[in-house]
Amino acid sequence: MKRTIEKELRAWKQSPHRYPLLLRGARQVGKTYVVEKLGEEFDSFEIVNFEAQPEAIACFESLNPVEIIQKLELLTKRPIRPNHTLLFLDEIQACPKAILALRYFKEKMPSLHVIGAGSLLEFALNEAKFSFPVGRVQFIYLKPLSFQEFLWAVQENSLDDVTLKTPLSETQHLAYLQSVKEYFLVGGMPAVVSQFVNSRSFLEINRIQDLLISTYRADFGKYATEAEQKYLKILFDGVVHQIGRQFKYSEIDPHIKSRELKTALEQLRWAGILYPIYASSAAGTPLSAQIKRNKFKPLYIDIGLLERALQVDPNTVLNQDLVQIHAGALAEQFVGQEWLAYADFFREEQLFFWEREKAGSSAEVDYVITLESEVIPIEVKAGAHGHLKSIRQFMAEKNSPLGIRISQKPLEIRDQILSVPFYMLEHIPRLVREVLGRS
Repeated sequence: MKRTIEKELRAWKQSPHRYPLLLRGARQVGKTYVVEKLGEEFDSFEIVNFEAQPEAIACFESLNPVEIIQKLELLTKRPIRPNHTLLFLDEIQACPKAILALRYFKEKMPSLHVIGAGSLLEFALNEAKFSFPVGRVQFIYLKPLSFQEFLWAVQENSLDDVTLKTPLSETQHLAYLQSVKEYFLVGGMPAVVSQFVNSRSFLEINRIQDLLISTYRADFGKYATEAEQKYLKILFDGVVHQIGRQFKYSEIDPHIKSRELKTALEQLRWAGILYPIYASSAAGTPLSAQIKRNKFKPLYIDIGLLERALQVDPNTVLNQDLVQIHAGALAEQFVGQEWLAYADFFREEQLFFWEREKAGSSAEVDYVITLESEVIPIEVKAGAHGHLKSIRQFMAEKNSPLGIRISQKPLEIRDQILSVPFYMLEHIPRLVREVLGRS
Protein backbone atom coordinates (compact mmCIF):
# COMPACT_ATOMS: atom_id res chain seq x y z
CA MET A 1 0.00 0.00 0.00
CA LYS A 2 1.65 3.21 -1.18
CA ARG A 3 1.84 6.10 1.31
CA THR A 4 2.97 9.64 0.48
CA ILE A 5 5.06 9.78 3.67
CA GLU A 6 7.39 7.12 2.23
CA LYS A 7 9.09 9.78 0.10
CA GLU A 8 9.86 11.84 3.21
CA LEU A 9 11.17 8.81 5.08
CA ARG A 10 13.50 7.92 2.21
CA ALA A 11 14.80 11.50 2.15
CA TRP A 12 15.41 11.26 5.90
CA LYS A 13 17.31 7.99 5.36
CA GLN A 14 19.65 9.63 2.86
CA SER A 15 20.18 12.91 4.72
CA PRO A 16 23.62 13.36 6.33
CA HIS A 17 22.06 15.79 8.81
CA ARG A 18 19.15 13.67 9.98
CA TYR A 19 17.78 13.58 13.52
CA PRO A 20 16.20 10.61 15.29
CA LEU A 21 12.53 10.53 14.29
CA LEU A 22 9.43 10.32 16.46
CA LEU A 23 6.56 9.13 14.28
CA ARG A 24 3.31 10.49 15.70
CA GLY A 25 -0.21 9.40 14.83
CA ALA A 26 -3.25 7.61 16.22
CA ARG A 27 -3.49 3.86 16.63
CA GLN A 28 -3.99 1.85 13.42
CA VAL A 29 -3.08 4.61 10.93
CA GLY A 30 -0.13 2.59 9.59
CA LYS A 31 2.91 3.74 11.58
CA THR A 32 4.48 0.29 11.96
CA TYR A 33 3.74 -0.55 8.31
CA VAL A 34 5.57 2.47 6.86
CA VAL A 35 8.59 1.93 9.13
CA GLU A 36 8.77 -1.78 8.27
CA LYS A 37 8.59 -0.89 4.57
CA LEU A 38 11.46 1.57 5.04
CA GLY A 39 13.36 -1.14 6.90
CA GLU A 40 13.42 -3.23 3.73
CA GLU A 41 15.83 -0.66 2.26
CA PHE A 42 18.44 -1.27 5.00
CA ASP A 43 20.93 -4.10 5.39
CA SER A 44 19.19 -4.96 8.66
CA PHE A 45 16.05 -3.86 10.47
CA GLU A 46 15.58 -4.22 14.21
CA ILE A 47 12.26 -3.73 15.99
CA VAL A 48 12.10 -3.29 19.75
CA ASN A 49 8.51 -3.24 20.99
CA PHE A 50 8.46 -2.15 24.62
CA GLU A 51 4.96 -3.53 25.24
CA ALA A 52 5.69 -6.94 23.72
CA GLN A 53 9.27 -6.99 25.08
CA PRO A 54 9.18 -5.22 28.47
CA GLU A 55 12.63 -6.69 29.23
CA ALA A 56 14.03 -4.21 26.68
CA ILE A 57 13.26 -1.34 29.06
CA ALA A 58 16.28 -2.34 31.15
CA CYS A 59 18.53 -1.65 28.14
CA PHE A 60 17.86 2.06 28.63
CA GLU A 61 18.98 2.38 32.25
CA SER A 62 21.94 4.25 30.82
CA LEU A 63 21.41 6.99 28.24
CA ASN A 64 24.73 6.22 26.58
CA PRO A 65 24.00 4.97 23.02
CA VAL A 66 26.99 2.63 23.01
CA GLU A 67 25.80 0.86 26.18
CA ILE A 68 22.20 0.81 24.92
CA ILE A 69 23.18 -0.85 21.64
CA GLN A 70 25.40 -3.38 23.41
CA LYS A 71 22.50 -4.45 25.63
CA LEU A 72 19.99 -4.51 22.76
CA GLU A 73 22.31 -6.75 20.74
CA LEU A 74 22.56 -9.18 23.65
CA LEU A 75 18.76 -9.14 23.94
CA THR A 76 18.00 -9.58 20.24
CA LYS A 77 21.10 -11.65 19.44
CA ARG A 78 21.56 -9.61 16.26
CA PRO A 79 24.05 -6.87 15.40
CA ILE A 80 22.92 -3.24 15.24
CA ARG A 81 25.30 -1.31 13.00
CA PRO A 82 25.38 2.44 12.27
CA ASN A 83 24.80 3.24 8.57
CA HIS A 84 23.46 -0.29 8.01
CA THR A 85 20.65 -0.87 10.56
CA LEU A 86 17.31 0.84 11.05
CA LEU A 87 16.43 0.67 14.75
CA PHE A 88 12.69 0.99 15.39
CA LEU A 89 11.61 1.64 18.98
CA ASP A 90 7.91 0.79 18.90
CA GLU A 91 5.44 1.63 21.70
CA ILE A 92 8.17 3.93 22.97
CA GLN A 93 5.82 5.62 25.44
CA ALA A 94 6.22 2.52 27.63
CA CYS A 95 9.89 3.44 28.12
CA PRO A 96 10.23 7.21 28.77
CA LYS A 97 14.00 6.84 29.09
CA ALA A 98 14.09 5.66 25.47
CA ILE A 99 12.49 8.96 24.46
CA LEU A 100 15.19 10.79 26.44
CA ALA A 101 17.89 8.65 24.89
CA LEU A 102 17.02 9.84 21.38
CA ARG A 103 18.92 13.10 21.89
CA TYR A 104 22.07 11.18 22.76
CA PHE A 105 21.79 9.09 19.62
CA LYS A 106 21.89 12.37 17.71
CA GLU A 107 24.87 13.67 19.67
CA LYS A 108 26.97 10.52 20.12
CA MET A 109 25.83 8.07 17.41
CA PRO A 110 24.39 10.22 14.58
CA SER A 111 25.10 7.59 11.91
CA LEU A 112 22.56 5.16 13.39
CA HIS A 113 19.06 5.48 11.92
CA VAL A 114 16.56 5.53 14.81
CA ILE A 115 12.77 5.90 14.69
CA GLY A 116 10.46 5.88 17.69
CA ALA A 117 6.67 5.52 17.60
CA GLY A 118 3.77 4.55 19.83
CA SER A 119 0.00 4.34 19.72
CA LEU A 120 -0.27 6.44 22.89
CA LEU A 121 2.90 8.49 22.44
CA GLU A 122 1.03 11.79 22.80
CA PHE A 123 0.23 11.00 26.43
CA ALA A 124 3.91 10.53 27.22
CA LEU A 125 4.83 13.76 25.43
CA ASN A 126 2.06 15.84 27.03
CA GLU A 127 2.36 14.42 30.53
CA ALA A 128 6.12 13.91 30.64
CA LYS A 129 7.78 14.67 33.95
CA PHE A 130 11.12 15.09 32.22
CA SER A 131 12.78 17.62 29.97
CA PHE A 132 12.05 16.59 26.40
CA PRO A 133 15.07 16.62 24.07
CA VAL A 134 13.97 19.65 22.02
CA GLY A 135 16.20 20.34 19.03
CA ARG A 136 17.67 16.84 18.96
CA VAL A 137 14.62 14.91 17.76
CA GLN A 138 12.42 15.49 14.72
CA PHE A 139 8.67 14.87 14.72
CA ILE A 140 6.87 13.45 11.70
CA TYR A 141 3.09 12.97 11.57
CA LEU A 142 1.02 10.23 9.93
CA LYS A 143 -2.73 10.41 9.30
CA PRO A 144 -5.20 7.90 7.79
CA LEU A 145 -4.92 7.35 4.05
CA SER A 146 -5.86 10.39 1.99
CA PHE A 147 -8.25 10.10 -0.92
CA GLN A 148 -5.26 10.12 -3.29
CA GLU A 149 -3.68 7.22 -1.39
CA PHE A 150 -7.03 5.44 -1.56
CA LEU A 151 -7.00 5.90 -5.35
CA TRP A 152 -3.53 4.36 -5.51
CA ALA A 153 -4.76 1.41 -3.45
CA VAL A 154 -7.67 0.74 -5.82
CA GLN A 155 -5.34 1.28 -8.80
CA GLU A 156 -6.75 4.51 -10.15
CA ASN A 157 -4.65 7.34 -11.59
CA SER A 158 -3.75 10.59 -9.89
CA LEU A 159 -5.13 13.95 -11.03
CA ASP A 160 -1.88 15.88 -11.36
CA ASP A 161 -2.57 16.83 -14.99
CA VAL A 162 -6.04 18.28 -14.42
CA THR A 163 -6.18 22.09 -14.62
CA LEU A 164 -8.83 24.74 -15.20
CA LYS A 165 -7.79 24.72 -18.87
CA THR A 166 -7.76 20.91 -19.09
CA PRO A 167 -10.71 19.68 -16.98
CA LEU A 168 -11.99 16.12 -16.89
CA SER A 169 -14.73 14.92 -19.18
CA GLU A 170 -18.18 14.43 -17.68
CA THR A 171 -17.67 10.65 -17.70
CA GLN A 172 -14.35 10.96 -15.85
CA HIS A 173 -15.85 13.48 -13.43
CA LEU A 174 -18.70 11.13 -12.51
CA ALA A 175 -16.31 8.19 -12.14
CA TYR A 176 -14.12 10.07 -9.66
CA LEU A 177 -17.18 11.23 -7.73
CA GLN A 178 -18.16 7.59 -7.41
CA SER A 179 -14.70 6.86 -6.00
CA VAL A 180 -15.19 9.67 -3.46
CA LYS A 181 -18.47 8.08 -2.38
CA GLU A 182 -16.66 4.78 -1.88
CA TYR A 183 -14.03 6.59 0.20
CA PHE A 184 -16.79 8.13 2.35
CA LEU A 185 -17.81 4.59 3.26
CA VAL A 186 -14.37 2.98 3.46
CA GLY A 187 -12.36 5.82 4.94
CA GLY A 188 -8.60 5.87 5.28
CA MET A 189 -7.78 3.32 7.97
CA PRO A 190 -5.23 0.98 6.33
CA ALA A 191 -6.84 -2.27 7.55
CA VAL A 192 -10.22 -1.20 6.16
CA VAL A 193 -8.79 -0.04 2.83
CA SER A 194 -6.88 -3.31 2.48
CA GLN A 195 -10.05 -5.33 3.11
CA PHE A 196 -11.98 -3.25 0.59
CA VAL A 197 -9.28 -3.65 -2.07
CA ASN A 198 -9.44 -7.43 -1.61
CA SER A 199 -13.20 -7.88 -1.37
CA ARG A 200 -14.90 -4.70 -2.67
CA SER A 201 -17.52 -5.52 -0.04
CA PHE A 202 -18.99 -2.79 2.15
CA LEU A 203 -20.39 -5.48 4.44
CA GLU A 204 -16.95 -6.95 5.13
CA ILE A 205 -15.31 -3.60 5.82
CA ASN A 206 -18.01 -2.87 8.41
CA ARG A 207 -16.64 -5.72 10.52
CA ILE A 208 -13.14 -4.21 10.45
CA GLN A 209 -14.51 -0.77 11.28
CA ASP A 210 -16.44 -2.16 14.25
CA LEU A 211 -13.25 -3.84 15.45
CA LEU A 212 -11.28 -0.58 15.21
CA ILE A 213 -13.94 1.35 17.12
CA SER A 214 -13.84 -1.37 19.80
CA THR A 215 -10.05 -1.10 19.89
CA TYR A 216 -10.25 2.62 20.64
CA ARG A 217 -12.70 1.86 23.43
CA ALA A 218 -10.38 -0.82 24.84
CA ASP A 219 -7.56 1.72 24.98
CA PHE A 220 -9.43 3.89 27.51
CA GLY A 221 -8.11 1.76 30.36
CA LYS A 222 -4.53 2.45 29.25
CA TYR A 223 -4.67 6.20 29.72
CA ALA A 224 -7.64 6.99 31.97
CA THR A 225 -8.60 6.19 35.53
CA GLU A 226 -11.69 4.10 36.17
CA ALA A 227 -13.65 7.25 37.02
CA GLU A 228 -12.45 9.02 33.87
CA GLN A 229 -13.39 6.09 31.65
CA LYS A 230 -17.07 6.68 32.37
CA TYR A 231 -16.89 10.16 30.83
CA LEU A 232 -14.69 8.97 27.98
CA LYS A 233 -17.31 6.43 26.92
CA ILE A 234 -20.11 9.02 27.07
CA LEU A 235 -18.10 11.55 25.06
CA PHE A 236 -16.85 8.96 22.56
CA ASP A 237 -20.43 7.90 21.79
CA GLY A 238 -21.91 11.40 21.75
CA VAL A 239 -19.34 13.50 19.92
CA VAL A 240 -20.02 11.86 16.52
CA HIS A 241 -23.37 13.66 16.47
CA GLN A 242 -21.61 17.05 16.70
CA ILE A 243 -19.28 16.66 13.72
CA GLY A 244 -19.79 19.68 11.46
CA ARG A 245 -21.24 21.77 14.30
CA GLN A 246 -19.81 23.84 17.13
CA PHE A 247 -19.17 21.60 20.10
CA LYS A 248 -21.52 21.95 23.08
CA TYR A 249 -20.95 20.03 26.30
CA SER A 250 -24.66 20.16 27.11
CA GLU A 251 -25.48 18.14 23.98
CA ILE A 252 -23.27 15.29 25.15
CA ASP A 253 -25.19 14.97 28.41
CA PRO A 254 -27.02 17.91 30.06
CA HIS A 255 -26.57 16.28 33.47
CA ILE A 256 -22.76 16.17 33.32
CA LYS A 257 -20.74 19.29 34.17
CA SER A 258 -18.43 20.52 31.43
CA ARG A 259 -15.34 20.20 33.65
CA GLU A 260 -15.96 16.44 33.84
CA LEU A 261 -15.92 16.18 30.06
CA LYS A 262 -12.98 18.53 29.43
CA THR A 263 -10.46 15.95 30.57
CA ALA A 264 -12.11 13.30 28.38
CA LEU A 265 -12.05 15.68 25.42
CA GLU A 266 -8.32 16.28 25.89
CA GLN A 267 -7.66 12.57 26.22
CA LEU A 268 -9.49 11.77 22.98
CA ARG A 269 -7.50 14.52 21.29
CA TRP A 270 -4.20 13.07 22.55
CA ALA A 271 -5.30 9.63 21.35
CA GLY A 272 -5.81 11.14 17.89
CA ILE A 273 -9.52 10.29 17.83
CA LEU A 274 -10.70 13.91 17.84
CA TYR A 275 -9.19 17.04 16.33
CA PRO A 276 -10.42 20.60 17.09
CA ILE A 277 -11.30 23.06 14.33
CA TYR A 278 -11.04 26.41 16.11
CA ALA A 279 -12.96 29.59 15.35
CA SER A 280 -10.64 32.32 14.11
CA SER A 281 -11.43 35.96 13.45
CA ALA A 282 -9.20 35.58 10.37
CA ALA A 283 -8.16 39.23 10.56
CA GLY A 284 -4.71 38.33 9.25
CA THR A 285 -1.95 35.77 9.49
CA PRO A 286 -1.19 33.62 11.28
CA LEU A 287 -4.75 32.43 11.76
CA SER A 288 -3.71 30.68 14.98
CA ALA A 289 -3.06 34.05 16.65
CA GLN A 290 -6.74 34.92 16.46
CA ILE A 291 -8.46 31.75 17.63
CA LYS A 292 -11.18 31.43 20.23
CA ARG A 293 -10.38 28.27 22.16
CA ASN A 294 -13.86 28.06 23.65
CA LYS A 295 -15.37 27.80 20.16
CA PHE A 296 -14.49 24.77 18.09
CA LYS A 297 -15.90 22.04 15.90
CA PRO A 298 -14.75 18.44 16.46
CA LEU A 299 -13.22 16.48 13.59
CA TYR A 300 -13.26 12.68 13.87
CA ILE A 301 -10.23 10.51 13.18
CA ASP A 302 -11.67 8.97 10.01
CA ILE A 303 -14.70 9.45 7.80
CA GLY A 304 -15.26 5.70 7.35
CA LEU A 305 -15.35 5.14 11.11
CA LEU A 306 -17.59 8.20 11.49
CA GLU A 307 -20.03 6.85 8.91
CA ARG A 308 -20.07 3.52 10.74
CA ALA A 309 -20.56 5.15 14.16
CA LEU A 310 -23.47 7.20 12.79
CA GLN A 311 -24.96 4.08 11.14
CA VAL A 312 -25.44 5.90 7.85
CA ASP A 313 -27.06 3.71 5.19
CA PRO A 314 -24.42 3.02 2.48
CA ASN A 315 -27.10 3.37 -0.21
CA THR A 316 -27.67 6.94 0.96
CA VAL A 317 -23.98 7.76 0.46
CA LEU A 318 -23.84 6.09 -2.95
CA ASN A 319 -27.01 7.69 -4.31
CA GLN A 320 -27.31 11.19 -2.80
CA ASP A 321 -25.37 14.45 -3.11
CA LEU A 322 -22.52 14.11 -0.61
CA VAL A 323 -23.20 17.49 0.99
CA GLN A 324 -26.77 16.54 1.82
CA ILE A 325 -25.89 13.43 3.82
CA HIS A 326 -26.33 13.79 7.58
CA ALA A 327 -26.80 17.56 7.25
CA GLY A 328 -23.42 17.93 5.59
CA ALA A 329 -21.42 16.47 8.49
CA LEU A 330 -19.71 13.78 6.40
CA ALA A 331 -18.75 16.30 3.71
CA GLU A 332 -17.18 18.68 6.25
CA GLN A 333 -15.38 15.73 7.87
CA PHE A 334 -13.98 14.73 4.47
CA VAL A 335 -12.64 18.22 3.72
CA GLY A 336 -10.97 18.59 7.12
CA GLN A 337 -9.53 15.09 7.04
CA GLU A 338 -8.14 15.65 3.55
CA TRP A 339 -6.57 18.98 4.49
CA LEU A 340 -4.76 17.36 7.42
CA ALA A 341 -3.61 14.44 5.26
CA TYR A 342 -1.95 16.73 2.71
CA ALA A 343 -0.27 19.01 5.26
CA ASP A 344 3.47 19.19 5.87
CA PHE A 345 4.43 15.88 7.49
CA PHE A 346 6.90 17.60 9.81
CA ARG A 347 4.49 19.90 11.61
CA GLU A 348 1.13 19.54 13.30
CA GLU A 349 -1.42 21.25 11.09
CA GLN A 350 -4.19 23.40 12.55
CA LEU A 351 -7.67 23.86 11.12
CA PHE A 352 -9.90 26.94 11.45
CA PHE A 353 -13.41 28.13 10.64
CA TRP A 354 -14.88 31.63 10.70
CA GLU A 355 -18.07 33.11 12.04
CA ARG A 356 -19.07 36.73 11.76
CA GLU A 357 -18.68 38.56 15.08
CA LYS A 358 -21.25 41.22 14.27
CA ALA A 359 -24.31 41.06 16.54
CA GLY A 360 -27.27 39.33 14.94
CA SER A 361 -25.17 37.82 12.17
CA SER A 362 -25.27 34.10 11.46
CA ALA A 363 -22.61 34.07 8.72
CA GLU A 364 -20.15 31.19 9.02
CA VAL A 365 -17.48 29.77 6.72
CA ASP A 366 -16.62 26.08 7.09
CA TYR A 367 -12.84 26.41 6.76
CA VAL A 368 -10.34 29.25 6.47
CA ILE A 369 -6.85 28.59 5.11
CA THR A 370 -3.72 30.53 4.21
CA LEU A 371 -2.31 30.04 0.72
CA GLU A 372 0.13 32.25 -1.20
CA SER A 373 0.07 34.68 1.78
CA GLU A 374 -3.69 35.13 1.27
CA VAL A 375 -6.48 34.23 3.69
CA ILE A 376 -8.94 32.14 1.70
CA PRO A 377 -12.41 30.90 2.77
CA ILE A 378 -13.69 27.42 1.93
CA GLU A 379 -17.35 26.42 1.90
CA VAL A 380 -18.73 22.91 1.48
CA LYS A 381 -21.92 23.37 -0.53
CA ALA A 382 -24.36 21.17 -2.40
CA GLY A 383 -24.27 21.23 -6.22
CA ALA A 384 -25.85 24.14 -8.02
CA HIS A 385 -28.18 24.83 -5.10
CA GLY A 386 -25.54 25.89 -2.60
CA HIS A 387 -25.78 29.57 -1.59
CA LEU A 388 -22.52 31.47 -1.10
CA LYS A 389 -23.67 34.43 0.99
CA SER A 390 -21.28 33.76 3.90
CA ILE A 391 -18.24 33.22 1.71
CA ARG A 392 -18.90 36.47 -0.16
CA GLN A 393 -19.34 38.35 3.11
CA PHE A 394 -15.98 36.97 4.25
CA MET A 395 -14.27 37.96 0.99
CA ALA A 396 -15.66 41.49 1.22
CA GLU A 397 -14.72 41.97 4.88
CA LYS A 398 -11.26 40.39 4.68
CA ASN A 399 -10.41 41.53 1.15
CA SER A 400 -9.80 37.95 0.02
CA PRO A 401 -8.97 37.64 -3.69
CA LEU A 402 -10.59 34.22 -3.95
CA GLY A 403 -13.15 31.93 -2.35
CA ILE A 404 -13.36 28.14 -2.71
CA ARG A 405 -16.47 26.00 -2.90
CA ILE A 406 -16.18 22.23 -2.46
CA SER A 407 -19.04 20.30 -4.05
CA GLN A 408 -19.94 17.71 -6.66
CA LYS A 409 -19.73 20.38 -9.38
CA PRO A 410 -16.94 20.10 -11.96
CA LEU A 411 -13.82 22.21 -11.66
CA GLU A 412 -14.35 25.84 -12.72
CA ILE A 413 -13.67 29.47 -11.73
CA ARG A 414 -16.48 32.05 -11.81
CA ASP A 415 -16.84 35.45 -10.12
CA GLN A 416 -13.77 34.88 -7.91
CA ILE A 417 -15.20 31.57 -6.67
CA LEU A 418 -13.12 28.49 -7.44
CA SER A 419 -15.39 25.43 -7.56
CA VAL A 420 -13.38 22.36 -6.65
CA PRO A 421 -14.89 18.85 -6.83
CA PHE A 422 -14.40 16.61 -3.82
CA TYR A 423 -11.81 14.49 -5.58
CA MET A 424 -9.40 17.42 -6.13
CA LEU A 425 -8.76 18.73 -2.60
CA GLU A 426 -5.11 17.71 -2.77
CA HIS A 427 -4.67 20.05 -5.74
CA ILE A 428 -6.13 23.20 -4.17
CA PRO A 429 -2.71 24.87 -3.60
CA ARG A 430 -1.78 24.27 -7.26
CA LEU A 431 -5.17 25.49 -8.51
CA VAL A 432 -5.02 28.63 -6.35
CA ARG A 433 -1.59 29.46 -7.79
CA GLU A 434 -3.03 28.93 -11.27
CA VAL A 435 -5.95 31.30 -10.57
CA LEU A 436 -3.78 33.97 -8.94
CA GLY A 437 -1.18 33.73 -11.67
CA ARG A 438 1.58 32.66 -9.29
CA SER A 439 2.39 29.24 -10.71
